[in-house]
Amino acid sequence: MKVLITGISGFVGSHMAEYLLQEHDVVGTIRQRSRLDHIKHLKDLQLVELVECELRDPFSVEAMIASVKPDRIFHLAAQSFVPTSWNSPVDTIYNNAASQINIMEAVRRIKPDCKIQIACSSEEYGHVEAYEVPIKETNPLRPLSPYAVSKVTQEFLGYQYYKSYGLNTVITRTFNHTGPRRGENFVTSNFSKQIADIEKGKQPPVLYVGNLQAKRDFTDVRDVVRAYWLALEKGVPGETYNIASGSCITIDEMLQKLLALSKVKIEVKVDPARLRPSDVEILLGDYRKFHETTGWKPEIPLDRTLKDLLNYWRSFP
Repeated sequence: MKVLITGISGFVGSHMAEYLLQEHDVVGTIRQRSRLDHIKHLKDLQLVELVECELRDPFSVEAMIASVKPDRIFHLAAQSFVPTSWNSPVDTIYNNAASQINIMEAVRRIKPDCKIQIACSSEEYGHVEAYEVPIKETNPLRPLSPYAVSKVTQEFLGYQYYKSYGLNTVITRTFNHTGPRRGENFVTSNFSKQIADIEKGKQPPVLYVGNLQAKRDFTDVRDVVRAYWLALEKGVPGETYNIASGSCITIDEMLQKLLALSKVKIEVKVDPARLRPSDVEILLGDYRKFHETTGWKPEIPLDRTLKDLLNYWRSFP
């Protein structure tokens, strides 16, 4: 089976490639300025085929789909950092919507039997009332950031192409996920990198934080990529599925777990620049629909995830 991963050089994309290489031929899209650190080991051993493609260019995408003719597409490429979307709302929405439209247009013309997983986000739920937790797929979408709006757009486009053209699109709304290679801008990774830098003497023993009261549902990225595969193998086209751990902790509790893994005394300070214009108070997912459809459940405990993530940052000089 030939599998295409958009954004293969990213956090989830690199783990997805490693998971799929056990049994399938893997092709991944990159851009001219893509950093390839996460997939250098795969590239050096020529285990994956890399295709340069600007997903916002319909002609580039059509040529790529015509060449690859994938049986499965994991559409992971996106502008995925919420704070960036506040600074560049138009770019975020255009990038995430246009890229997906170009992929689906090319697929419907060239390989309509291809299955497409569209990586959406729990950020789409946005403002959640206390009585709505844990969050089911039927919960109202009240997005609170331009990024969240872009993901709602991606989701509705996936549904529209399923209904209009019969494309085999499956939507996954993934709650917070982390693990080794997570970008340093994301909260679990940012804290881990700061701790590692403090341990190395590269940063004074002060760790800067934003809102520590937000509650989040964390799943290990290695469990997430397994879920994405099952979404296309056993998921129903046109359906939307939550991918979550089913439990949540505050950002402060997560931070305390990381601090407990270090023997260095660290002071914690709030940095006002890290606070968002509006923040989602709680994201706790109900993944029963996905479990009942595919049998998936998370297997890697958060303590192991955080330890692996901290050790990842410790591995840098």
